[in-house]
Amino acid sequence: MATLATAQREAAPALQPQPNPALIFETLNAFQRSAALRGAIELDIFTVIAQGANTPEAIALRCQASERGVRILCDYLTVIGFLTKQNNRYGLTPDSATFLDRRSPAYMGTMAKFLNAPKMMEQFQDLADVVRLGQEKGTNEDGSASDDNAFWIEFARSMVPLMTGAAQEIAGLLGANQGAKWKVLDIAAGHGIFGITIAQQNQNAEIVAVDWPSVLKVARENAEKLGVAQHYQTIEGSAFEADYGDGYDVILLTNFLHHFDVSTCEKLLRKIWAALKSGGRVATLEMVPNENRISPPIPAAFALQMLGGTPRGDAYTFSELDRMFRAARFSKNELYDLATSPERVIISTK
Repeated sequence: MATLATAQREAAPALQPQPNPALIFETLNAFQRSAALRGAIELDIFTVIAQGANTPEAIALRCQASERGVRILCDYLTVIGFLTKQNNRYGLTPDSATFLDRRSPAYMGTMAKFLNAPKMMEQFQDLADVVRLGQEKGTNEDGSASDDNAFWIEFARSMVPLMTGAAQEIAGLLGANQGAKWKVLDIAAGHGIFGITIAQQNQNAEIVAVDWPSVLKVARENAEKLGVAQHYQTIEGSAFEADYGDGYDVILLTNFLHHFDVSTCEKLLRKIWAALKSGGRVATLEMVPNENRISPPIPAAFALQMLGGTPRGDAYTFSELDRMFRAARFSKNELYDLATSPERVIISTK
């Protein structure tokens, strides 16, 4: 009988997972995740917990909030992985301790002001209509970057923590610490941290940053704060219209190409090629998905942000970027993964 029962079990078809609406429910409610994290950052809950106030009562007192509200928010943050909880006491996860405690040198809480800015959120209020149009609603047809000063000033002030690791790695890939006398152009410099990092590692480097005047004010402040103001110059205006000059050893092109279509990118790359010395290099930082466009998850998903937020931007694969650079006469393009960022770097040589 045992042998017959075993044979019957082996012959039976394997049970298939049943359809489950959990993913649909969680995704339609996903806005609550960003709201919870943003609220916790605003209340400084992570810093308060790190300082030892770890019960709902103690946190509420320090944050000047209701005990009920704190308990519900902290429980939710525990459910989604930002806190731990044991015996009614909350603690920080390693990621939260590193990036969300305001006292940490790697604090990233400032990013919420830009990534969850009303303008960013509004882009996705009617995504179905955006898909019908094939671009962000109400944008200019030329595909040029906006000079919305308030928006890009917020970007410059908020996003340095996210970019610091990538800036260090790019400087390393370029060999900044070898001390060569470099003339470096930082296009759409924003906060300026990429050029500033090179200047910190190489006292023989002269940085020229291009951006809108109000944004360059933030970059200059950062250069002064980080001790490289004497090596820092600026050119005001659009990256497409400003006169770069020439003779650059290195040009930094970080988080910029994804705003535009291929023809606009190639137009800019031809201008960059002309500004470089023979043998000069461009370091391009981008979200670069694999050729299948569905992996890795963060770079692949970034294409949707470009659909919602730009007229014709995209997350380009390496083969697409390679073709753009070669169309602009660059001789070699090499792709590098980063340890500190989901973005990738392409080093292109004239």
